[in-house]
Amino acid sequence: MRAFFNRKKKLTAALLLIIIAAGVFAFNENDKYFQIAKNLDIFAAFYRELNTYYVDDLPPEKIMHKGIEAMLEETDPFTDFVSEENLDDLKFMATGKYGGVGASINTNGDWTTITDVYEGSPMDKAGVKPGDIIVSMDGKSVKNVAQEEISRQLKGAAGTSLDMVFRNPLTGVETPRKIVREEINVKPVSYAGIVKNDIGYIKMTQFTENSGAMVRKSVEQLKQSHPGLKGIILDLRSNPGGLLDEAVIVANIFVDKNRLIVSTRGKVKNWDRSYETTEQPVDIHIPLTVLTNHSSASASEIVAGSMQDLDRGVVIGQRSYGKGLVQTTRQLPYNTKLKVTTARYYTPSGRCIQAIDYSHRNDDGSVDYVPDSLRKSFATAGGRAVKDGGGIEPDAKVDPTYISQVAITLLRKQFIFDYATTYYYSHPKIATPATFSLSEAEFADFERYLENKDYSYKTRSEEALDSFKSTARKEKYYDAIADELETLEAKMKHDKKQDLLKNKTEIKRLLEEEIVNRYYLQKGRIARSLEWDNEVNTAADILHNQAKYKQLLTIAR
Repeated sequence: MRAFFNRKKKLTAALLLIIIAAGVFAFNENDKYFQIAKNLDIFAAFYRELNTYYVDDLPPEKIMHKGIEAMLEETDPFTDFVSEENLDDLKFMATGKYGGVGASINTNGDWTTITDVYEGSPMDKAGVKPGDIIVSMDGKSVKNVAQEEISRQLKGAAGTSLDMVFRNPLTGVETPRKIVREEINVKPVSYAGIVKNDIGYIKMTQFTENSGAMVRKSVEQLKQSHPGLKGIILDLRSNPGGLLDEAVIVANIFVDKNRLIVSTRGKVKNWDRSYETTEQPVDIHIPLTVLTNHSSASASEIVAGSMQDLDRGVVIGQRSYGKGLVQTTRQLPYNTKLKVTTARYYTPSGRCIQAIDYSHRNDDGSVDYVPDSLRKSFATAGGRAVKDGGGIEPDAKVDPTYISQVAITLLRKQFIFDYATTYYYSHPKIATPATFSLSEAEFADFERYLENKDYSYKTRSEEALDSFKSTARKEKYYDAIADELETLEAKMKHDKKQDLLKNKTEIKRLLEEEIVNRYYLQKGRIARSLEWDNEVNTAADILHNQAKYKQLLTIAR
């Protein structure tokens, strides 16, 4: 009997604790919403009094937007307020479509120049060429008009027209052209072709609506036109991502039906989801490599991560960006929206590859990368070790290619661009993109073209020395080492002519790409660049070496 009463007392105490805990939880939740309501009242009253009595007029929209911006500083950079005038940008991110003319521009000095024309675009149809200078738009001169303003005017509803005048960069002849805007669809697959005779190559630039279907079509066409295909390279370098659903569709091309590709988990549990493949794949056996770099993010990482976790393909290149967060748009009043991070996503092994921890901020408000010591290990389908918290680490690392300071200067000052324009107007035709090459005489002509041009610059070593000299002066060491520094500076002083010759191969390649772009547009530029693309060549070599390919998919990291 005593044991019964003891059990009854324990049961009563346990129930009491549960009731108290439930009450505390309810109180905390109620307290939370009370705090929200309380501070909203304070905020409204504060603004009302400030607006009524402050000595000067305060613009309401500007003041409120500053308040919104202050709140957003407490979130991650992917959570944002989208005003009505920026809705087109949000639409473009999801669809890859916008109303416009289909060209890229650059302002250099007084005038703005066409730098790229998209194939089949209104500009292309009107006969506009890269290098053409915009003189006027709808009868108004655009001399000294900011590039952002010209870009804004070029965009507009499909079907509307724009009367423009262009100046030939060599002859100076001005030509009027009527440009009828269209819905421009930036193709998510910018190039699909063959490298090294039997390797398929697909360059994917973004994950917008129907991008998965376009990649599927590209794979099918490559297989049909090249029955002896030895493998496929899926290039996701510098692809910022996009729609999660499209990432699943791309993965489904290479993975069988009903396989988990990604799952999402967040605060609202009803929104948690697991995304599995739903269609029959195109090919689950063909060897696959996925190229990534530090700018491959979001949906790109879902594809690369799932191929890695399922041991379906080899990831090659550099560690990816590390964006493991999912955004959702919520409708707000007056045709505005909130783009808000609602969940984290997890690859098939269960890892979240988010690299920056926005939930824990330092005292100064800054955020840090997840330290290696806190990154957890997971296992792929075949047992290989992979880690969370730092993007997708490649199975075969390839160091990024950096271009020289002299090449950067020639590009920045548009000397390579301008020479390509001159070359285009003096050469009616050139060879195909894959075979075109500048002769020694033509490169010598480029050197002569530069003779009177100012492409002076400081090397990184010279910049480092300048920084050291500045620090030495502040710390009162300069006078004691001035002679040594002057001697070192004299030895480091670069010769522009010698730098040009030392980096001839690199500069020649950049020239060839820009020239090919004049004749074959963006596809031509990509096709020409593939010959010396280090990551592409590494991927092709691995795909040709099946023993190496299989080893990378089985060794433990």
